[in-house]
Amino acid sequence: MPVSTPPSDLKSPGATIDISIAHSPDSDDAFMFYGLATNKVRVPGYRFSHTLCDIETLNRRAETEAFFDVSAISFHAYPYVQENYTLMGCGGSVGEGYGPMVVSRGPLTHDDLRRIKIAIPGTLTTAYLALKIFNPELQTEVVPFDQIIPAILAGTYDAGLIIHEGQLTYSTSGLYKVLDLGVWWRETTGLVLPLGGNAIRRSLGADKHKIISLALRNSIQHALDNREQALEYAMQFARDLDTRLASRFVAMYVNDRTLDYGADGREAIRKLLDMGFERGIIPIAPKVDFVD
Repeated sequence: MPVSTPPSDLKSPGATIDISIAHSPDSDDAFMFYGLATNKVRVPGYRFSHTLCDIETLNRRAETEAFFDVSAISFHAYPYVQENYTLMGCGGSVGEGYGPMVVSRGPLTHDDLRRIKIAIPGTLTTAYLALKIFNPELQTEVVPFDQIIPAILAGTYDAGLIIHEGQLTYSTSGLYKVLDLGVWWRETTGLVLPLGGNAIRRSLGADKHKIISLALRNSIQHALDNREQALEYAMQFARDLDTRLASRFVAMYVNDRTLDYGADGREAIRKLLDMGFERGIIPIAPKVDFVD
């Protein structure tokens, strides 16, 4: 039965407000937006359109123009877009002692990484920020995220920084884990590793912020409550994962933390960005705020 978000803040009951949403074509994002994308969750007076695009492209678009009303972004990108966007209090992906990994064709030590070039999925990804906080001297080169594992296997790179489903599939390709940034971050800070969230245009105003945030939270809750149907929908974005691995991946990044970061999750976002700024990786002082 469709879930309706109360339109208590609508000023024009007869008008339809179009809200553009952009997120990545990944199984966890698809799972999260299942309710809204399939009209299982509806908001009277609102119509939501969905654009799917890889996360680094979304980071860049949000940086250059406030094009989408709601956009998935890497937390690393937030300081660059914070004048036009604020963070939603729900919809984030958080690594609970796991996260992006550096993998290689053969066994390597952390010291070995200093002598090679590492393929990365983009310089505005949180994975890249965490890697540079780990060691700012590492040499990197941008490669589309879904081409990193093939490029390592082809010998173009000795190692690569993998995100998304590659965290579960690298070993089946015969690759070795050199570094799990989620593990390293927890050992270093005691915190979860915040990877990506949803940003909403400031110009929409507080009333729309409240309604849209509730709609997204309801969509996440609907997927969690109807896991089998939501997972079936998300499988079309699972990039060759079988159902078991797709379910595992979705559980890693869509859970209670996705409904609300929690106080420690919000602390982790601020800590990550402050460390990036203090170490000169981010040139803009972060001013983190949330819409709840």
